[in-house]
Amino acid sequence: MRSLIPLLLLAACNAGGDAVESNAAAAVQASGARPFQVRPIATFDEPWAMTFLPGGGQALITEKKGKLKLLWSDSGRVSDVAGAPAVDYGGQGGLGDVVLHPRFAENRLVYLSWVEAGPGDTHGAVVGRGRLVMDAGSPPRLEGLQVIWRQSPKLDGRGHFGHRIAFGPDRKLYISSGERQHFDPAQDMNANLGKVLRLNDDGTVPGDNPFASRGGVTAQIWTLGHRNPLGLAFDSSGRLWEIEMGPMGGDELNLIQRGRNYGYPIVSNGDHYDGKVIPDHPTHPEFEAPKVWWTPVISPGDFIHYSGAVFPQWKGDVLIAGLSSKALIRVHVDGDMAREAERWDMGERIREVEQGPGGAVYLLEDAPGGRLLKLIPAR
Repeated sequence: MRSLIPLLLLAACNAGGDAVESNAAAAVQASGARPFQVRPIATFDEPWAMTFLPGGGQALITEKKGKLKLLWSDSGRVSDVAGAPAVDYGGQGGLGDVVLHPRFAENRLVYLSWVEAGPGDTHGAVVGRGRLVMDAGSPPRLEGLQVIWRQSPKLDGRGHFGHRIAFGPDRKLYISSGERQHFDPAQDMNANLGKVLRLNDDGTVPGDNPFASRGGVTAQIWTLGHRNPLGLAFDSSGRLWEIEMGPMGGDELNLIQRGRNYGYPIVSNGDHYDGKVIPDHPTHPEFEAPKVWWTPVISPGDFIHYSGAVFPQWKGDVLIAGLSSKALIRVHVDGDMAREAERWDMGERIREVEQGPGGAVYLLEDAPGGRLLKLIPAR
């Protein structure tokens, strides 16, 4: 089992040495002084995602049990947003991601992901959109919320929904969809599970998708062979990156390329929890290999490409929210190459990392009573 092999032996034996070496470096960095100070802003009940509204410090924040919150400013004032969907809460399921339409200033459209129940004891993620209304003197509300996408098929179990969402420079909607802990759907072209999907902003399928001519859910597929993809983000060059939890070992940061297969469950740099070995990526070069992978795992919750001026030394790099690692992790990106550069112990599971107005970094802790933290440069 790879996760039980000592780190130095991994470095000697594994062709993917960049990730292993960066883990060793990170262990040293984690004990050093943080280049930031931490300011708690507000507290939430199992917060999952956040996004800032244009024109100031207001932000929308989701809570996994089904509430949508509006943070008015760094003062910590928070209001409920009416009109949030009823969610199927349990396990990894509940209210998930929140993003704004690229033309939000004009149309006020907000996109949410959440989990809904299906027939029998089945469950699946959905994405919907509604209009945010913030009239003076009235509580904020979401109007006309409508589902525009569903995982298909719905399956039993309450894990690996993925359901991160992002808009690209092409103004298309990208959705990460987990394989629901059922392994095979990641390679099944008749399911949209274990995939990254690409849609128009209304949920219809773009005609230039790689498998559009096949119709059905196959037409939605942008890439396949993913396990539990919990982050999607575009870099400054317009390239899409994805981060996902591996099985027992093998968390991955991937550069997403149109129509490619990323190999799960045929290949992985981790193994199954029952001890069954999964061949490493180099054994099947027809599949796309991750740019960075981690054993031991970091359990990524989300990530961003940092572009602000508050931390100029991080510009262009990836910042990852670590769950089991309880860390903020920086990955240095140089073209198509990437390596872990630093890791800071945050003391709590971190679900979300977000860049705020002016370039400050915000973190959401993954817990009942999870705090919203603002990171600013150390004095």
